Amino acid sequence: MKYSVLTIALLAFTGVTQAADCKAVFGDGKQEFILATGSPGELGLLEELADAFNKDHNSRMCWVKAGSGKSLSLLKAGKVDMAMVHAPAAEKQAVKDGWAAQRTLIGSNEFYLVGPAADKGKVKGTESVAQAYRNIANNQALFYTRADNSGTHKKELSIWQSADIKPAGDWYQQTNDFMRASLKKANANGGYFMTDSSTWVATARQLPDLTILFKGDPVLINTYHALRGADLNDQGVALSKTFIEFVASKQGQQIITEYGVKEHGQAMYDNAVVASKYEG
Repeated sequence: MKYSVLTIALLAFTGVTQAADCKAVFGDGKQEFILATGSPGELGLLEELADAFNKDHNSRMCWVKAGSGKSLSLLKAGKVDMAMVHAPAAEKQAVKDGWAAQRTLIGSNEFYLVGPAADKGKVKGTESVAQAYRNIANNQALFYTRADNSGTHKKELSIWQSADIKPAGDWYQQTNDFMRASLKKANANGGYFMTDSSTWVATARQLPDLTILFKGDPVLINTYHALRGADLNDQGVALSKTFIEFVASKQGQQIITEYGVKEHGQAMYDNAVVASKYEG
């Protein structure tokens, strides 16, 4: 939507915030709410949840495609009504600061470290993900970082820190892109990349030159939470409250538990009961 200079000035003066652009709209109901997230939208889980919810609420969902860091920034700015993210420390701070509420555990997946089978970085067989990262750096093996303040990027940086490594040099390359695009770049150029397991399940057949070289460290468990804006007088925020309750309900959790089985032969996410075992 385009605005005149006068309209933009009036919006700024009155404190009205322009909503973020929708990557997709699910449903055609009367009430709309705006949700920011990355992979759950990219992989189709969000649409399945939205379709089940919208049927009973005369609603539609605007999906804004954004990583966890940007999703939280949009929520803070009032440009979205809620977010589904995997950045626990930032989420807790948002609730503490008062601009987010109803932080709810909804599920989890895990991270895999993938790369070429030749394994120049000597990742395979290491006992921890920190050691795997240390070996990649010591061997200056090509590694791709999203470098986008996403939940994945935050996790990657925390692992470098635990490995006592400050990654820099020609071997450490930025993609500034989402998960699938970054995986495809690593596949094309023989690089390492840390991907979430859900995206790997959905995309592995398109990545013939990558293989899983490390997984299983508890550090790599990736929990997802939903949270919304604090102002329940806002219609979109109020509807988001109901959607979060739906995702946490038996019906919503069943959708998450079963998602991916029909198409890929295995579930792409664990539910909140499983995820709760890894909550800090």
